[in-house]
Amino acid sequence: MSDDSFIREVDEELRSDRVQEFWDKYGKLVIGVAVAIVVVTGGYRFYEYYTGQQAAEAGDAFMEAVTLSEDGKRDEAIAALDKLELGSSKSYQTLALMRGASERAEAGDVEGAIAKFDAVAADPDADENFKAIARIRAAMLLVDSGTVADVEQRVGPLSAPGAAYRASAREALGLAYYKAGDLENAFKQFNSLVEDLETPPGLAQRTRIILDVIAAKGGPVREQ
Repeated sequence: MSDDSFIREVDEELRSDRVQEFWDKYGKLVIGVAVAIVVVTGGYRFYEYYTGQQAAEAGDAFMEAVTLSEDGKRDEAIAALDKLELGSSKSYQTLALMRGASERAEAGDVEGAIAKFDAVAADPDADENFKAIARIRAAMLLVDSGTVADVEQRVGPLSAPGAAYRASAREALGLAYYKAGDLENAFKQFNSLVEDLETPPGLAQRTRIILDVIAAKGGPVREQ
């Protein structure tokens, strides 16, 4: 046997001894980690499947509620949406609240509609866009049924310069001030809409008409 062969055999024996020593010491831990990986992977796959199924079922239930509403079965639609709020995925819970609020408003249940919109706005897990829209929808309902303070509470922060929904928020505030007889503050809100180059054209046109009405009632007159 050559020296090289002898050295290789010794080296292999040493490696074998080290592997056995390592396995004796850490074998149970290695097996445990392997089992844990399998369990976690399997659990994650099951969770993906389960949540996917839940979302699909919630989507079908939501569309069924919408169909009921379109068929004129509003009470049944509201009942279906109320049920969907409690046992579906988060996104469909929010959609059910929003749609349920709209259905209630159409049915004349303004207080119930506002409560639903407020629930969306107060939900820390809801999408920020949904929350902003819910505040605006509630504020628009409160123009007729609430006070300026009620409207301000919902959309005041949304009316700030640069805010994404400032146009709708300012319109709600302007209408609330106008209804309360505060023509000066109503003018300020509507005039800011006209001066904002990002105000949607339809709203800008509507705003100019309201400014003419404010002027006709003895309020401030916009400089041309």
